[in-house]
Amino acid sequence: MPKVRIAAAQLNTVVGDLEGNTARILEAYEAAAAAGADLVVFPELTITGYPPEDLLLRPAFVAEAAEALEKLAARTGETAAIVGFPESGRDLANAAAVLAHGRVQGVYRKHLLPNYAVFDEQRYFVPGEDYGPLFVIAGVRVAVSICEDAWSPTGPIAHQAAGGADLVVNLNASPYYAGRLGEREMMLATRAADASVPVVYANLVGGQDELVFDGGSLVVDAQGELVARAKQFEEDLLIVDLDVRAPFRKRLLDPRGRARSKPLPEVAVSEAHLGSPVGPEHAPARVEPVFSKVREVYEALVLGTRDYVRKNGFSDVLIGLSGGVDSAIVAMIAVDALGADHVTGC
Repeated sequence: MPKVRIAAAQLNTVVGDLEGNTARILEAYEAAAAAGADLVVFPELTITGYPPEDLLLRPAFVAEAAEALEKLAARTGETAAIVGFPESGRDLANAAAVLAHGRVQGVYRKHLLPNYAVFDEQRYFVPGEDYGPLFVIAGVRVAVSICEDAWSPTGPIAHQAAGGADLVVNLNASPYYAGRLGEREMMLATRAADASVPVVYANLVGGQDELVFDGGSLVVDAQGELVARAKQFEEDLLIVDLDVRAPFRKRLLDPRGRARSKPLPEVAVSEAHLGSPVGPEHAPARVEPVFSKVREVYEALVLGTRDYVRKNGFSDVLIGLSGGVDSAIVAMIAVDALGADHVTGC
């Protein structure tokens, strides 16, 4: 039974800060490698931050993002990394690169491009045309998908599992709203159980203008049971050991039938499970508690305020206080976000 040690790197990236984001990625990568991870998964469009919006219309910005990806690849070793970036070609793709042994081993392109609510991805990207390849990491066939790809029951995950995937990783920039974590867990459990394949879900965390990303990265097994959950509303490195069972028998016996797909091509990345002389012999599953509804909303407000101020280069805020409950709550949020020394009331 193959074993793989997975790390989900839940980062707070800054839109447009290619240098800073690259440094954050590298720091998390080195921590995961030191812990003996075979694979570390990063959020959607990690290099550029999400959503990069009209920065993607600048060819120089896209070219610099590609250069940053190559520099990251050059720093990788036996531990593989999956990093989100905008790939240029005939058109732009919302893509994920698999990095290991000093180079880019392959690329996956997002299929389902959301164009509703806060999303406007069809303005910038074209959809991917295939579901592979499968990346063989520590002897496990790993499929890659990106955010919206996981939400459709007939989307890439079903085809990747039928095409031979032992494990699916999903890179995300999923915005927060009240109750969102529970919806994600239910969706991922359904997707994993339907396809009989474990899923690793690495989500972005942090505020970006009017959006808040709540983290809460997840690992679910092939039966749809929750294995691990990262912290909400803060950066985290979630590491878990997975025993990956051959899923084909359950798929063949499933009375609902299964998606028909040709075997996907494979790319050999690494063979043996790494383990680590520095990291633990076994990485126990960590399931962080879920906040209450009230605390969840409050933490989102604090995080959104903190990142709006800091990412826009402010240091202090001035608040007009009326003496009512609403202004008192605003003051409390500001103090928790920035510290009392950076908040002035009038």
